[in-house]
Amino acid sequence: MAFTFVAFCYLFAMILSAVLIFFAIFHIIAFDELKTDYKNPIDQCNSLNPLVLPEYFIHLLYTILFFCAFQVVTVCLNIPLVAYHIYRYANRPVMSGPGLYDPTTIMNADNLSRCMKEGWIKLAFYLLSFFYYLYSMIYVLVSS
Repeated sequence: MAFTFVAFCYLFAMILSAVLIFFAIFHIIAFDELKTDYKNPIDQCNSLNPLVLPEYFIHLLYTILFFCAFQVVTVCLNIPLVAYHIYRYANRPVMSGPGLYDPTTIMNADNLSRCMKEGWIKLAFYLLSFFYYLYSMIYVLVSS
């Protein structure tokens, strides 16, 4: 059993996937608080917007690592979400700072439901990715 660069990439991605799972859970809880009027939109957007770019950077980082490790299947699984992140950030509302969520439009019913669906889909993707990376890491370690 040799600890190769590919095994390191999977281990690193698995740890970062766990971080992204917590980000997705935080987003879902935050949008649920907005939906039930527990918090006001300005405070919620101020707590959500600083997490957008780190989430995108973390996901892009381990996708690039997989690309450098020549893990084509894993890169192909991650490319659609990377493309969606780029599209979403390029078409964000005009704001003064970084982030996606504008307090003036976040309370629209369609916008809020879209953000909730996005949070659930990302949570499912990161959970499946976590277990895929765990399986792949074990496979690489055992097969080498």
